[in-house]
Amino acid sequence: MNTSALRPAVPLLVLIIAGCVIAAIGNGVRTSFGLFTLPMTGDLGLSREGWGMAMAIQNLAWGIAQPFAGAYADRVGTGRTIAVGAAIYALGVFTMAFSPDAGWLTLTAGVVTGVGIAICSFSVVMAAFGRSVPAEKRSLIFGVATAASSFGQFAFAPISQGFINAFGWQSALIYLGMALLLIIPLSYALRGRTENPVGHADLPFMEALAKAWGHGSYRLLVIGFFVCGFHLAFINVHLPAYLVLCGMSPEVGSWAIAIIGLFNIAGSLLAGYLGSRLPKQMLLASIYFLRAIAIAAFVFTEPNPTTTYIFGAAMGLLWLSTVPLTAGLVSLFFGARYLGMLYGIAFFSHQVGSFVGVWLGGFVFDATGDYSLVWYLGIALGLASAALHIPINERSVPNFSLKAA
Repeated sequence: MNTSALRPAVPLLVLIIAGCVIAAIGNGVRTSFGLFTLPMTGDLGLSREGWGMAMAIQNLAWGIAQPFAGAYADRVGTGRTIAVGAAIYALGVFTMAFSPDAGWLTLTAGVVTGVGIAICSFSVVMAAFGRSVPAEKRSLIFGVATAASSFGQFAFAPISQGFINAFGWQSALIYLGMALLLIIPLSYALRGRTENPVGHADLPFMEALAKAWGHGSYRLLVIGFFVCGFHLAFINVHLPAYLVLCGMSPEVGSWAIAIIGLFNIAGSLLAGYLGSRLPKQMLLASIYFLRAIAIAAFVFTEPNPTTTYIFGAAMGLLWLSTVPLTAGLVSLFFGARYLGMLYGIAFFSHQVGSFVGVWLGGFVFDATGDYSLVWYLGIALGLASAALHIPINERSVPNFSLKAA
């Protein structure tokens, strides 16, 4: 059976719409957590590092679980996987609302929520798209899915801040958890799994990973994705508090996060479009280089709402535009059969970066009273990741998963 484009269980347009809505809800809720930093640390008496550790554990748990969630979806189907993940994700958010201290918050907001995010993340959604969409259109459709997740960030940031202002942070979390339950019926449209072509082996997890890791370009891609996670998680969690530290209102932070999401819709669609026409590795190198420039311009100028919104727009164009290109390269290297698992490995590196960015932000703030050192590190890492992507060879890996003669 040819995996380049398998007939989905529902019309392709329905599958794409359902997957995009799932991505929007899941990412929208997750990216609103930074807005809870000040009210939750204030009411619960948490240090900034304690809060940052819970969010860092969430990212790490997400990263650890992601390859296994992808492998599970590859084998048993994406619809079932996403439904289970949504239930766990909602449970984590509900219990986060009643966590009395840093220990409980690390368990609920960290471990449970992180695992739930992994199992119903847009990485699993993209596995469903990858098996159903022709190879030449995958980068574009991956860009559409990423743009949808960004729309969720744009929509949920002001909604979540409005809930916090009107009802308090506990009720706001309960409402967000209820929104996550909408993913369960939507997951029905994504049911199905990718089959191997005739003559190809159905490789065990570790064997497939070992064969993929032997490909040098894949290793560079995985290592470079660490930086993407560092940037996104640090900015998403700590930017609202940083802006308050600079004398701005919490609403500026919520709108900055929303603007990032809004402009990332354009950035993700553009990356998906360009990824089918230009070398993906050079596009990725350009994105990381421009991130370093944008961060430097922001931190070395006097912060105010105008410069913050300009920074949000610039980072939004570069925010998740790495995702369709990275997923497109993984699909090109190894085909659609192991996309969920092997993109999940790359995403694990992304989430290790997220863990470091979130935790280090809290640690540096508690130690120095500001975030300057982490901003500077973000600039250096952006330049390093740009250099790492340049030597990636954009070609498929011959005979991956073929049975031995």
